Order: sequence, then structure tokens, then C-alpha cells
Amino acid sequence: MPNSALDRACEMWAGLAGVPIAFPQRGGVSVVTSAESRLCPPQWAGIVALGGAAIATVPDSRLVEPLRDTLVNQAGETMIDLERLKATLAVVDVLGPATLAYLDAEDFVTVHGATAVERLPAGHHDVRGLLAAAEDADADESGLEGITSAAFVVRDGPEVIAAAGYRSWPGSVAHLCILTASRYRGRGLARLAASAAVADALESRLVPQWRARPEPSRRVARALGFRELGTQVSVRPGL
Repeated sequence: MPNSALDRACEMWAGLAGVPIAFPQRGGVSVVTSAESRLCPPQWAGIVALGGAAIATVPDSRLVEPLRDTLVNQAGETMIDLERLKATLAVVDVLGPATLAYLDAEDFVTVHGATAVERLPAGHHDVRGLLAAAEDADADESGLEGITSAAFVVRDGPEVIAAAGYRSWPGSVAHLCILTASRYRGRGLARLAASAAVADALESRLVPQWRARPEPSRRVARALGFRELGTQVSVRPGL
């Protein structure tokens, strides 16, 4: 459908490439050289596959054809074959792959629970307390410290034990960020907090985006109605 979450996500990712590029038709691949790409760290190659097509940026024009040849037979897949990339580009480091999931308003499954969800300013000291108590890897993976929305939190007594929010990305995309205290996981609190954050994003006419690697996080997204439409991966070529 026109202006669907997928359409808007494709426009957003193409805009991050730093040079003119667009997602081709299903099964197609577009690869360009871009020193200013925000699909990946500087001097890396960045790949985004969405809706059966893929775009990629490389830091050196010599990498355009090898990468295109590697991707052309897998652009229609949800996940990129990392082993083939490693072999083609002599990869020395990898970020990802992460699954990209999106939500149209009509697909949203609201989650209700007996526990109340409270709205707090993003920098509230109780939210900072949740982040401080978490393992560094969990806190970094959540992205919660960088949210630009309010924080939607669940408490156990005075303590915030789960929180969700989103960071505003270009193209009216809301990048979801969620964190649950480790000892409270498996109780549906991430779904509850994230549901409130997604509802707020949709009310603001934003496109909710869920980027995740761990399967538990992906399960939360699917429970809310998100559809996994592609993947993102960055690689540092050794060529």
C-alpha cells in the first residue's frame, strides 16, 4: 500500500546512504560508493535488505562489483548470508546482522496488563537507575539511554523494572528501545512497556521500527504485530 511502513522505511534507509540511491524492485540490488554513509561506520560496508531488495554502500569503488555479485542471489531473502560476505570481502569485523521489523497501525496488537505503565521524562533518575543496574552489554543493546520520546515504565514498588521508548530517526521513523531488569524477564513486562511506546509513536504518525538480534526481543516485536521485513549488517572489508 502507498506510504506503508515498508515504503517509509525504505525511504529512510536510502536517505542514510549519503548519496542518491533507492531500493530497486524485488530481487534487485543497488550498491554505491559513499564516504558519508550512515548505514555503517566510516570505512565499512553497510547493507540493508528490505522487502525483497537490498541497498549497500562501500568505502571504495573497487568493492562495488564484488559486493553486488555476492548479494544479487540473496536480495529476496530476509537474512543476508554472512559467510558469503566474509569470503568475498575478506571481512575483518562485523556488526550485526540485526533483523528489521516494522508496524503499520492496523497491525498493532495492544498489550494490556494488571500492572500500570507510567510515563516519565526520558532522563528521569528512575530510568537512569534501571540503566545503571543493568549489564553494560544489555544497556547498550537496549538503546534506552538515547531515546528522544518519553519513557514508558513499569515499577515494582518504587523501582523501575522495565522501560521502553523510542529515538526519532529521519523520515518520521521511531526506533524502539526496550530494557527489562534481568531478574524480571519472562513476565511480559517488555511487551507491556513497549506497547505503550508503540502507541505513542503511532499517535504521533511515526513509523515504529524494531531492530533486534536476540530472539527474545524479536518475539516481543512479533507479539505486538511487527513484521520482520529485512535485515541490516555492517562489515569492515580487509580488501
